[in-house]
Amino acid sequence: MAKVFLKKTRESRVRAGHPWIFDNDIERVEGDFVPGDVVDVMTLKNTLAGRAFYNPHSKISLRMLTTHDEVVDESFFRARVREAWSYRKTFCDENSCRVIFSESDFLPGLIVDKFGDVLVVQSLCLGVDRIKDIIVDELVHTIHPLGIYERDDVPVRRLEGMEQTTGLLYGQVPDQVEMTENGIRFLVDVKNGQKTGFFLDQKENRAAIAPLCPGARVLDCFCHNGSFALHAAKYGASDVLGVDISEEALDVARENARINGLSVRFEAHNCFDHLRALTDAKEKYDLVILDPPAFTKTRSALEGALRGYKEINLRGMKLAREGGYLVTCSCSQHVDPATFQKTVLEAARDARKKLRQIEFRTQGRDHPILPASPETQYLKCMILQVYDA
Repeated sequence: MAKVFLKKTRESRVRAGHPWIFDNDIERVEGDFVPGDVVDVMTLKNTLAGRAFYNPHSKISLRMLTTHDEVVDESFFRARVREAWSYRKTFCDENSCRVIFSESDFLPGLIVDKFGDVLVVQSLCLGVDRIKDIIVDELVHTIHPLGIYERDDVPVRRLEGMEQTTGLLYGQVPDQVEMTENGIRFLVDVKNGQKTGFFLDQKENRAAIAPLCPGARVLDCFCHNGSFALHAAKYGASDVLGVDISEEALDVARENARINGLSVRFEAHNCFDHLRALTDAKEKYDLVILDPPAFTKTRSALEGALRGYKEINLRGMKLAREGGYLVTCSCSQHVDPATFQKTVLEAARDARKKLRQIEFRTQGRDHPILPASPETQYLKCMILQVYDA
């Protein structure tokens, strides 16, 4: 096994529990290796800091697997899969959940989502991609799915020196998979939909809007397949409008409404423009929901992303009636919770509104957070009551 020596003091990052080591943290490498191998991670004093996947072609060169002196073999990875599923059976709805959340389940670069009886797998680092057959076999043995589909059509794989690919890994996977979330049926396109087909991380936040919905007039912007909008209708809203720029996504949303017998209107608009138009028309809603896609994938674009968040929140607050509610979200990893809250407060000041926070939420328990790794806490969800200042 090759040894990768860290620069002086850089081992403190490992000891603090962060699972990533960057290329510029490495002093030297001793021994033969193939990119994606498991290697010993060493301090300059030649003490073992742990074992990790090593890919010298990636900026995140080392992805920690363990900080103990233990054998990292097939049994090691199989045990990690079983531990991840045991966690979900304790805390999550097994019908629809993220089964493995990468570093947070100590399987770096691996995503596994469960929709009904179907699993969707993404391998985002070279090390885990090389053991994909072991992972798939253990998923079959532990969870007994109808089928497993690969959605490795994500650009981040190029940073690891991997090709993008999709396809069937096991069993049978229909073009549309039906799952249930909080008692609502959803059709999921695991083969062609965004990411793995559906955004599971908001499940608990969607359930949290229940007290706000009875008799309410609701606006759901960036609604995608209608998940928040359908929850609002199920929870007793009198009128629900879902808005998204994608007519294709709205076709799925309409079908989801139909199979649940829920009355929701869906309209295709640019949400920035439509929020402005609704504000100009002096429309008012009891509940406004803002759940946009990530406005930035890089730290360099953060300033523009924050302008976008401020704009939609300012409009959302103006559309909320006196004493009404705003549910506002950000899934941009580079926007930390404090920055998001600050941006929302700046929007309130410019909109001449005052806010009362009901909850500050994050992703569901099937997307666990490592306190030592802020990157694992990416989703912010604020539930606010809005008043005139």
